[in-house]
Amino acid sequence: MSLLVAQYAAAYPLALLTAVVLFALLAVPFWFVVSELDFLEREPPGLLVVAFAWGGLVATSVSIPGSGALDDIIAKLGSPHLAADWGAALAGPTVEEIAKTLGVVAIVLIARNQVNSVLDGVVYGAMVGLGFQIIEDIVYAMGAVALAGRGDHVGPVVTTFLLRGFLSGVWSHTLFGALAGAGVGYLVVRGERSLRTRIGAATLALVGAWASHVLWNSPLLRDGLGNGAVALLAVLILKGLPPLLLIWLLVRAAHDREADYYAAQLTELDDPELITPAEVEALKAGSRRASARSYARVRAGWRARAAVRRLQRAQARLAVELSRNTADLSRWHHEVRRQRRILVELGHPEAVAPDGKGPWRRTASAVFSTALAVAVLWAVVSSLGGG
Repeated sequence: MSLLVAQYAAAYPLALLTAVVLFALLAVPFWFVVSELDFLEREPPGLLVVAFAWGGLVATSVSIPGSGALDDIIAKLGSPHLAADWGAALAGPTVEEIAKTLGVVAIVLIARNQVNSVLDGVVYGAMVGLGFQIIEDIVYAMGAVALAGRGDHVGPVVTTFLLRGFLSGVWSHTLFGALAGAGVGYLVVRGERSLRTRIGAATLALVGAWASHVLWNSPLLRDGLGNGAVALLAVLILKGLPPLLLIWLLVRAAHDREADYYAAQLTELDDPELITPAEVEALKAGSRRASARSYARVRAGWRARAAVRRLQRAQARLAVELSRNTADLSRWHHEVRRQRRILVELGHPEAVAPDGKGPWRRTASAVFSTALAVAVLWAVVSSLGGG
């Protein structure tokens, strides 16, 4: 990867800088969403960086020569025509999904005590996939610049960013990595199940990630919906929506299971100064946590919003320490009580929001903003294609 970057930097410095900046900006919201999936037991930033680096450096370095070699085997055992049509759909996913999944295995070997739930596997798998996605997109963008033959121009980079980054990024490597990572998490943490069952579940998850990737890269529907940005988006949805819904249901189930477990730890405290019953329920769901923060801002200002967020983080950490039977909990008791005092002084003693206020507005706003952004991208992609 260093050799590739050096070559691109020498030939197309402006295009490379543009690609790095654009895709780095794209990684920020993905990183935030993935890292927030496991709010109650947040993963160490260092391990998240390791997972991202594995995907961006190790998995890509393995996949570039490995996929090429497997594509040659497909051409020899099948035909050049088969390799041209299905090589990317068969060779790429086979090498890439194995290489990425090994990144989650590496995390388990490095820090087994940090993988305590299926959701942990999802987070690390998604982070490996994100690293792979960002670096692969940069390589594709620079390849488009070289193929265009117009020198150090940023037009091909912008087009690649819109197509591969924005439109395709939602259901690309991050999603496939999350699915395979869930299998590794299940294998590691579900000790009450037989080894055969756990290996079967992990294999099924890897096969699911591979199959989703095969579908994504396949020539199916390539010519079936016509030309133009609308047809392109329809193909993206038909290919990407099934695995997206699958991983959403999986994450939802894993999150609810973990939230119920940690909520039970906090409920046993029976101390409203540390956490009230309503706060326990709010802490279990991301939408309710966000509603509590928004309501605090409206009712008592930005300082209250920040205090609610810090209180939620301290309560979540307290739940984790309780589950680990930590002997000395005074540090986390002190932090929870400190944030509680701040809220009491601001006239907002409880970190909850009234029922029915907040989440639907954010959901509607997110849907509207996403639809507007996609509509704008359709117009941009159509104009670039026409030009």
